Amino acid sequence: MRSPYKGKPGLKRIWNALFYSLDGFAAAFKHEDAFRLEILLALILIPLALHMPVSGIGRALMVAAVLLVLVVELINSSIEAITDRVSLENHVLAKRAKDMGSAAVMLALINAPVVWLLVIFG
Repeated sequence: MRSPYKGKPGLKRIWNALFYSLDGFAAAFKHEDAFRLEILLALILIPLALHMPVSGIGRALMVAAVLLVLVVELINSSIEAITDRVSLENHVLAKRAKDMGSAAVMLALINAPVVWLLVIFG
């Protein structure tokens, strides 16, 4: 059975998805302090990675590590938002979901400097 919440098929769906994604970026930027900080770091680190004297694969890994932080932060923020939407009361499962999302962000943040150091000095 097809979801009634799905949009139009084909190119119209892709076009709509673009704007949903832009809305998601705007919401994260507006409501999430951590995302704003990570965007600032990405705006510094990605151009730096592109100008580093490393191989193309090294550059790709460095950029991907930075982008991974943003992706995981967006997913974590989504988990937090939907958890709060369901209920604002303290619940062991809500805490677990939020803590696990936070742990995922932490791993992505650890991954980024590890990748950079391995590319630069490895």
